[in-house]
Amino acid sequence: MTKSGLFMGAMVAALALGGCNKTPEPPKAETESGAMNDVVTASANPQVGGAAMAPDKTILANAAASPILSQLTAAVNQAGLADTLSGPGPFTLFAPNDAAFAQVPAVTRDGWARPAQKVVLAGVLKYHVVPGRLTAADLAAKIDAGGGKAVLKTLDGQNLTATKSGDAIILTSASGNKAAVTQADVGQANGIVHVVDAVLLPKM
Repeated sequence: MTKSGLFMGAMVAALALGGCNKTPEPPKAETESGAMNDVVTASANPQVGGAAMAPDKTILANAAASPILSQLTAAVNQAGLADTLSGPGPFTLFAPNDAAFAQVPAVTRDGWARPAQKVVLAGVLKYHVVPGRLTAADLAAKIDAGGGKAVLKTLDGQNLTATKSGDAIILTSASGNKAAVTQADVGQANGIVHVVDAVLLPKM
């Protein structure tokens, strides 16, 4: 087995035993129309971790401003994806918060920080990005249209499955671990962000 496989195998096992089955919090309410307008005003845009999210700034710029997305920002820079998430998009990012990264085994996080694991880390992060701009209402509509689930094609080419648990949107990775959307519809100049409570694992 390759070093990449060992890191991902350890991570899958640890997260399978960890906090992936906790009751998810419902997503934040959308606008009255059921979807966020293309142009989001600063006052309408939700804060993330107490930090204002400027709708005229990119995904990476806003993530860097949030105290609960510091691990994600560092990982994006480490993986060489800064230009991607600062580009025109649009993208839908399911953004793991710092608590989500804390669930990842330390040995795996340390491995991702090594230059030799840059491609592995980039693959994990791209698995959280879906081309296009999908609001919570859009995701819910796709889930309903799919008979209870929606299969999303991520930036790394693998599938990510979205379902609902009550009003909450649940994401299930190709490796079987789950994440709940804890904060939805954070508008960005180049897309939209939904904060999630776990790091999703693609198949490696």
